[in-house]
Amino acid sequence: MLQRLSPQVRQYLLITGNYWAFTLTDGALRMLVVLHFHQLGYSPLQVALLFLFYEIFGVITNLVGGWLGARIGLNRTMNIGLALQVIALAMLLVPAAWLTVVWVMAAQALSGIAKDLNKMSAKSSIKLLVPAGQQGALFRWVALLTGSKNALKGVGFFLGGLLLTLLGFANAVLCMAVVLALVWLLSLLLLKRDLGKAKAKPKFRDIFSKSRAINLLSAARLFLFGARDVWFVVALPVFLADVLGWDFWQVGGFLAAWVIGYGVVQSLAPYFTGKRGGHVPDGRSALFWALPLAGVPALMAGLLYQGQPAQTIVIAGLALFGVLFAVNSSLHSFLIVSYAAEDGVSLDVGFYYMANAMGRLLGTVLSGWIYQVAGLPACLAVSALLVALAAAVSVALPRHAGAA
Repeated sequence: MLQRLSPQVRQYLLITGNYWAFTLTDGALRMLVVLHFHQLGYSPLQVALLFLFYEIFGVITNLVGGWLGARIGLNRTMNIGLALQVIALAMLLVPAAWLTVVWVMAAQALSGIAKDLNKMSAKSSIKLLVPAGQQGALFRWVALLTGSKNALKGVGFFLGGLLLTLLGFANAVLCMAVVLALVWLLSLLLLKRDLGKAKAKPKFRDIFSKSRAINLLSAARLFLFGARDVWFVVALPVFLADVLGWDFWQVGGFLAAWVIGYGVVQSLAPYFTGKRGGHVPDGRSALFWALPLAGVPALMAGLLYQGQPAQTIVIAGLALFGVLFAVNSSLHSFLIVSYAAEDGVSLDVGFYYMANAMGRLLGTVLSGWIYQVAGLPACLAVSALLVALAAAVSVALPRHAGAA
């Protein structure tokens, strides 16, 4: 059946399949680590610190990975990412007494490298599979890849909570490692060689973007993802388990439903942002969608400070935040692929996702620290501030997509 499709579509499906499989294990592993180590008595800040190397090495990987992809090909960087994730999962299969903070942080560091190699490779590849000049098609392909990935990450959250409940930590990790190893072997056999390899070997200094548009978009992305993770990564699951008294499978299921819905909205983002009128998004679109997003966590924080029913506010607010954030994220994902140069595309995309990883790092650390010191309302207030900064940066983005 695959042979009947065009080579571009076959490669797109293979890349998307790799990305999906990786994302399932990534989402499940994150939920497993948060809930398992919280159950063992770790404080919110200690749980956040378990992800510190994950995010730090994500920053480094995106910066260096784009250069690496341009030199050796995106197929190789994607397969390296899959292999590293299998190793990271295997590191967590040691006896429970060995699962110290340092050991788990090291495993998470490998997982962070793996995740961002995989994501950078997938996003960069799309630029090369869509004919030049077809911005509308590019937006749809990017939105579908990004949205489907996030929907499956939500399934991974639920899977992590469910597997922890049914199988325990070690057996859950073993199942994921075996499945991902099989995906890695298939990818080695089927993925096109030299995909994304630059015609001229880029020098290491080329990892830093020289494009003003990409630098501005990267700054906006940093603030945008810091705004999400400052309350979503640690503060929210701990709040649901401790304050609202939810079981682990309920926490995992709720966050899964949110991320699945978020992914569906991302996939449909082209319909919300001008496709019906024949418009392709630009910098003005990024500003327009960032402004209402900033108001949601600000309103939630205000209501919680007033003592309004926490469960209703969190569920309703998270739903609205998810819709608006999904559109913002999808717009950014399209703009970076659109702005990026075609030859050595992974250099520009890698730099941009380095900023994305820095935002996640900032949000993760703040999530544990602020929640431990001041609670969920404070996390939401900081989230509103970070989105406002993303909107301020977006004012200077080019008004026509592709004007890098």
